[in-house]
Amino acid sequence: MSDGVEWGIHCSVLLASLPPGSVLSGSALAEFHGVSESYLLKHLKALAKAGILASIPGVKGGFRLNRTPDAISVLDIVTAIEGDAPAFRCTEIRQRGPASVEPEAYRSPCPINAVMLQAERAWKEVLASQTIADLVANVGRNTDPRSVPKAAVWLEENLRR
Repeated sequence: MSDGVEWGIHCSVLLASLPPGSVLSGSALAEFHGVSESYLLKHLKALAKAGILASIPGVKGGFRLNRTPDAISVLDIVTAIEGDAPAFRCTEIRQRGPASVEPEAYRSPCPINAVMLQAERAWKEVLASQTIADLVANVGRNTDPRSVPKAAVWLEENLRR
């Protein structure tokens, strides 16, 4: 997975904690997370296109969640950024090389492909079961208390209402 998945999830968690009617600019989100603004904007736009974020135009514009945090799964974000193509693509290499035989001999599914598809289904089930609301609660419990006042000051300086 690309860095954009991590960045998109972190931004969604931060946006979930904003007061109603508030937004953060793409540059502010990039600054808060210490990442490239141009690269982050590409991913924020993908999240907006998927309906996860709303992109608010104008001088006081920026980004906010477009759905409630409990209605956005981690899988939604992964899919918006990475697409829905399978992570593993079987190319049937068992049908190549010096030990291969006629194609009709390969009627049963490749066991390697089967286990990889099973793993992907399990991975997607876990990501689908975790919401941004779940992550907000977990981040809140696991954040070093020294960073909370710093974040509060930064948010007050960067919120757009």
